[in-house]
Amino acid sequence: MALERAPVCTPPLRKERLRSNTPPQYRRACRLFPKGYNLAVTDSLRPVYWVGSAKKDLLRMPEEVVDVFGFALHLAQSGKKHAQAKPLKGFGGAGVLEIVEDHEGDTYRAVYTVRFAGSVYVLHCFQKKSKRGIQTPKQDMDLIRERLKAAQEHAAGCTK
Repeated sequence: MALERAPVCTPPLRKERLRSNTPPQYRRACRLFPKGYNLAVTDSLRPVYWVGSAKKDLLRMPEEVVDVFGFALHLAQSGKKHAQAKPLKGFGGAGVLEIVEDHEGDTYRAVYTVRFAGSVYVLHCFQKKSKRGIQTPKQDMDLIRERLKAAQEHAAGCTK
């Protein structure tokens, strides 16, 4: 399974729109704010690893969904938890988190873990298409389990 490491300071996906409800300490660095001050990037951000096609899948989603998921991952990098992040059932505890975002009648989900080696592993990003209520489809759960094992092996290799 291919793992891709994201750089710590990446440019914002959408420069023209900055959410007004985002606290200033979480906004991207190197951006000039209206009052003329810039915020520095802290060196304490955890690295993000994308497992499999998670990054490609995320970038195919609507921009508003990408913004929400990107902000949630940034919070995870800094050791915090997004208000919409909740533990994914079936993985025991809060080590595997899921973010659910509704957009124009569709439901999008991103699953990540912060269990290993001070890193954030993005396991899966997908649009929920199941008609059986809110339950995550079995094939997506199987893929998440497979990618979690790959992340665990990668983290074990990094610590040796």
